[in-house]
Amino acid sequence: MGVKVAIVGAGSTYTPELVEGFILRADRFPVDELALLDIDPSRLEVVGGLALRMLDRAGFGGRAVLTGDRDEAIDGASFVIVQLRVGGQAARLLDETIPLRFGCIGQETTGAGGFAKALRTVPVVLELAELAGRSGAPGCWFIDFTNPTGLVTQALLDREVRAIGLCNVAIGFQRRFAERFGVEPERVELEHVGLNHLSWVRAVKVDGVDRLPELLETDLAELSVEAELPPELLRALGAIPSYYLRYYYRTREVLERQTHGTTRAEEVAQIEHDLLELYRDPDLAEKPQLLERRGGAFYSEAAAQLVASLASGTGDVQVVNARNAGAIANLADDDVVEVAARVDTDGAHPIPVAPLGQDMLGLVQHAKAYERLTIEAATTGDRLLALKALLTNPLVPDAEAATGLLDAILDANREHLPRFA
Repeated sequence: MGVKVAIVGAGSTYTPELVEGFILRADRFPVDELALLDIDPSRLEVVGGLALRMLDRAGFGGRAVLTGDRDEAIDGASFVIVQLRVGGQAARLLDETIPLRFGCIGQETTGAGGFAKALRTVPVVLELAELAGRSGAPGCWFIDFTNPTGLVTQALLDREVRAIGLCNVAIGFQRRFAERFGVEPERVELEHVGLNHLSWVRAVKVDGVDRLPELLETDLAELSVEAELPPELLRALGAIPSYYLRYYYRTREVLERQTHGTTRAEEVAQIEHDLLELYRDPDLAEKPQLLERRGGAFYSEAAAQLVASLASGTGDVQVVNARNAGAIANLADDDVVEVAARVDTDGAHPIPVAPLGQDMLGLVQHAKAYERLTIEAATTGDRLLALKALLTNPLVPDAEAATGLLDAILDANREHLPRFA
């Protein structure tokens, strides 16, 4: 017997990725009903239309619904998958440009831009989670793909929501190393540690043997280019930092490029425009290759694998955002971390790893303090807490910048921040 899955933010151009993932795992995870929810009817019609054609081509025997009614979408759902963007790409552009005026990194998930996105996002996601708790199926799982994923998942779990957060960074690493060693991805196990978008790979085990020392010796130049970090830094760390660590390790250089370059928001807006034009083609019944440029590599695999593991209880190992629960001994048990976990019907069970070294620990604790303050500010609308959160953000340099940023962010986001009115 299958289940009902609700996708919140189904007008996202990522939705075909999710649908493909469910189609490919139909034998392991049969879905009776797929509810695609979005508040933008025009986008839902276009993206949902492609999703329906993909399902039809695959011989989907269940019920698929396009709706703008969140009660209808979430009612009876066993899984609620959230991939929304409050304010759309226009808000993202603000997140990437306002910080630059104050000498700060402009990025949608980290720094002051990530702070603004969190203020808009956390209250909306918590409201949806409350609805899922009331009207979803018993034991409904709330799966968060909405950035900043780790921070949003922390907010959910702090309110005892049955939730797991997921990002595609780790699965991207796994697939890249599987290709490098010529093995199936399942044979590659990562020791991935830290927070979402603030993580490092400390081991790359192929059939149980750590091949990271070899990678850092033979592939150092290539890894350096991919991470946009100096090879000597990777060698000193003895680990492979995620792409997002460049914002922390090369702040001045990245800021200089951002100040004189095109924003990622503008690039994505053009890609989305082109994707939506493709999606309108009534003969298109598969995700187009252009979607890879949107930044969602392996998104469908990570998502479908997680949901299938939660449903079937097979105990697959996957890197997720979940409570630390002692996995990293020198972080708090209730900190949401991004680590490998064994996933079954009871949820994600983080696999214990060695404590973080001091070089990693200091940055992680700094960022986690910022996350907790931001969650409190977002849910209360307390301006003083919001200022403290910005002061605590590792990418905000001083009080003058924090004060100016807060004024600008609250002013630009008035429509989406009623708690701060």
